[in-house]
Amino acid sequence: MRVFAIVAALAALLGATPGHAQYPDKPIRVVAPFAPGGNVDVTARLLASKLKDVLGQTVVVENKPGAGGLIGGEHVARSAPDGYTLMVAANSLVLGPVVYGRAPYDWRRDFQPISLASAVPMVLVVHPSAPVKSLADVIALARTSPDKIPVATAGAGTTNHLAIARIGGATNVEFTLVHYKGSGAAVVDVIAGQVPAQIDQLSTALPHIRAGKLRALAVTSPRRVPQLPDVPTVMESGVAGLTDYDAVTFAGLFAPAKIPAEVLAKLNAAMASVLKDPEIAKRFDDLGAQPQHSTPEAFAAMLEKEDQIWSPLIRKLGIKAE
Repeated sequence: MRVFAIVAALAALLGATPGHAQYPDKPIRVVAPFAPGGNVDVTARLLASKLKDVLGQTVVVENKPGAGGLIGGEHVARSAPDGYTLMVAANSLVLGPVVYGRAPYDWRRDFQPISLASAVPMVLVVHPSAPVKSLADVIALARTSPDKIPVATAGAGTTNHLAIARIGGATNVEFTLVHYKGSGAAVVDVIAGQVPAQIDQLSTALPHIRAGKLRALAVTSPRRVPQLPDVPTVMESGVAGLTDYDAVTFAGLFAPAKIPAEVLAKLNAAMASVLKDPEIAKRFDDLGAQPQHSTPEAFAAMLEKEDQIWSPLIRKLGIKAE
């Protein structure tokens, strides 16, 4: 009887342990659907550096840029829903299909939100030699001669693009825009003086601002950021039409839809642990980002709200991919 009880207990234990119960038992890929150096890439690498410790497996970041994040998004949407291919994505996951007029994925159907990771204000920066001292100056120059103040973006339909497009729409100014495959490539040309201005995530622009390679003119958040206390908000610019301006980029972790519930729970718990890590909190703070953990359900609701706010603006302004 005693032997029988032991065998029965072992059988029950093995029977309650499906193949994915030992997740993860091999390396995990985290796709960043933009080029290296931008906000999404930086966030993905910060998360990967700690997720490997929490999950006990190698976590490798793989960049798949192009089409405003759609190429990387499509790749992940078609990947096996086993928790070994994940993605760090931003607002463009929802808005990219609206801008491009095609949908290689349905973000509601094809992705499982795992957790929000961070919220990041954006900042309008210029090359130190640019003949403008404020957002009002930029708008005035663009109104009289748009070619004199072209603005770099991280790509058509990205939050960087939408942020400047919203300023243009609110002030009846048509900016000359220069689209890149990611903010990392854009900021290189702004620092080099090839393009005079850019709206970029604070997380990627801040080191260059502190180094004197870029000059900050305005932040897009409702309140000034502690990292740049002397830089006014867009709302404080004194320009008509911008008194309620607010634009923030989020980044979060996603998986292909239909991953096992226990794998989703493990990944969400891992994100909670990572985002509470003092080292990660400091790294995000140094970059001007606020670490923010969420439940999958709360993150999904945030995506819905993002769609409701920005998609009508994209259609109204006729923003299209180039």
